[in-house]
Amino acid sequence: MKILIVSGFLGAGKTTLIKEMANKTKRDFVIMENEYGDVDIDSNTLKDEGMNIWELTEGCVCCTMKKDFASSILTIANSLDPEYLIVEPTGAAKLSNIINNIKQIEYERIVLLKPITIIDGNSFDAFVNSYDDIYVDQILNTSKIIISKMESKDEFEIEALIKKIKSLMNKNNVSLNNIEILEEHYSKKDKEWWENILKSFIDEKYTVKELSKSQNEEMPESISMKGCCVDSENKFMILLEDIVRGRFGYVARSKGFIKCGNNYFRYDIVGDRYAVTGADEKDALEIVFIGKDLNRKLLREEFQPIYRDNIKHNDNHSHNENEECEN
Repeated sequence: MKILIVSGFLGAGKTTLIKEMANKTKRDFVIMENEYGDVDIDSNTLKDEGMNIWELTEGCVCCTMKKDFASSILTIANSLDPEYLIVEPTGAAKLSNIINNIKQIEYERIVLLKPITIIDGNSFDAFVNSYDDIYVDQILNTSKIIISKMESKDEFEIEALIKKIKSLMNKNNVSLNNIEILEEHYSKKDKEWWENILKSFIDEKYTVKELSKSQNEEMPESISMKGCCVDSENKFMILLEDIVRGRFGYVARSKGFIKCGNNYFRYDIVGDRYAVTGADEKDALEIVFIGKDLNRKLLREEFQPIYRDNIKHNDNHSHNENEECEN
């Protein structure tokens, strides 16, 4: 079983990349997904493509779930025995830790391919500044950096981004020859390019870069909610603007399914950008917020009716008790 780690920070587009890889290579993959939080929003997208998904929704494969992670890989190897296992870790996972964890169980039937990392070029500066330890680790320990969501940008903007990436590598003493940076969008690549990813094995020359202990080790906060709805589409659009402007704290990523009046939507927020598409009433009304200094109480009040109803009930109950005491 060959294992390919598809790394990338929150909202970089890992799931979309995996779909493109499957379409271009026509290979059958088993995909191990690890969401950051209690709900798994993206697995249904891959299931709709007919892919075999192994979900890990509790904890993070790079830290608290080390034993379960290794056990799951061995279980997949022994029971499903796929040719390829694609590991799609949470965007808040350190690539170095994941590589080291898999290396501990690597043997003749389980081999590790060179990992790839996808980055959202629009969020590079914000994520380097907010989560330097995780984000930089994903960049420095990959074999290939794939830039996403820059298709509409001018050439000079892409060149400026690549210059920043190379500067980051130089700063951390990583040779520019060790990591390929893909300038054009991956959708333009042919089948052979994708096949080469599936043929590139990690060898003894591949070293994991450990970052300085002095760097920020803070993990993002997360809050997951179910049964989410708001009164109207207009109200929801106002809330989306509130999110990206920081009303609820710094939200690096938010996504999920929500009911607005009588309509259903799927939304996705990365940094200061958001996208909204239609959804089906059969989709579970679940959303997740990931970031820093999240105002959990305010988020639940705005997005979770059952939470608002409980507050009103408790307030009314307290009010009635006070009236009884006065009488």
